[in-house]
Amino acid sequence: MKTWLTETFNIKYPIIMAPMFLVSSIDMLVEASKAGIMGCIPALNWRTPEEFEEGLKELKERCEGPFGINIIVNQSNIHMHKQIDLCAKYAPDFIITSLGNPKEVIEKCHPQGTKVICDVVDLKYAKKVQDQGADAVIAVNSGAGGHAGPTPASILVPLLKRNLDIPVISAGGIATGSGLFSIMALGCEGVSIGSPFIATKESIVSDAYKEAVVNYGAKDIVMSNKISGTPCTVINTPYVQKIGTEQNIVEKAMSKNKKLKKYAKMLTGYKGMKAVEKAAFGATYKTVWVAGPSIEFIEKIETVQEIVKRLITEYETAVEEFLAKRS
Repeated sequence: MKTWLTETFNIKYPIIMAPMFLVSSIDMLVEASKAGIMGCIPALNWRTPEEFEEGLKELKERCEGPFGINIIVNQSNIHMHKQIDLCAKYAPDFIITSLGNPKEVIEKCHPQGTKVICDVVDLKYAKKVQDQGADAVIAVNSGAGGHAGPTPASILVPLLKRNLDIPVISAGGIATGSGLFSIMALGCEGVSIGSPFIATKESIVSDAYKEAVVNYGAKDIVMSNKISGTPCTVINTPYVQKIGTEQNIVEKAMSKNKKLKKYAKMLTGYKGMKAVEKAAFGATYKTVWVAGPSIEFIEKIETVQEIVKRLITEYETAVEEFLAKRS
């Protein structure tokens, strides 16, 4: 499974454990590196830049392999500039940028040797970040959890590969080895996997959240724009059904006003993060739990290493079955 991802970061398997707000933990990244993959954690999982700096120090000390930081690069992230400066100081192996312009990250962190990988949902934006100097893109497809894209992986990955000169990594919909095999067959350099790792022993979310990932399925995933102002997939719990998935009249009006739009996004993002924070640590379904449709295949709570081992075993079986059919 040698790809740009494995060769560049010296990992065994071309898998990124995706950054998940208030789900990812330092322990998860440590275990990911032991399992032969690499993990990424949102900078916003630390509430202040000072706490984020301490987290970077701990990651540097504890991770045996490469690790990454995810930075939201738009005005909703009030700590963005400080987070970028700290990444330039401590030089994580890679940074994944989301929901905005990666220019400042590339300019400040490239000189320290940090690779910059950008989340993209379409070709237009992918070309922009390529021109700015991104090292690779993550093609966020319609099967992703959280901020999913509109296009299936079977279309998005080949489209980007045909038109870009930088590596393409796929994100969304992978929870089985056969799924991993099918995505890699499209020619991507690796995958970013998130939702299956919510239900891990190392995850910092509540047991109720983990159990929801096990007990709910693909049919229970709905798109909501109430969490961050950007469409986001959540589990359709009774509480989500009660509050709805669309912004209210005031939120919509503010979002459409050019002068107020920036502040509306910041307000919605703040409100949403508080809702997700409550969901992450509260043992009740009357909260908002982010996840993707790949939870369909999550049957129990495991360790990070157990999930990776299962994925690779299933992947190898899928390859063997494919080769047997061809012979």
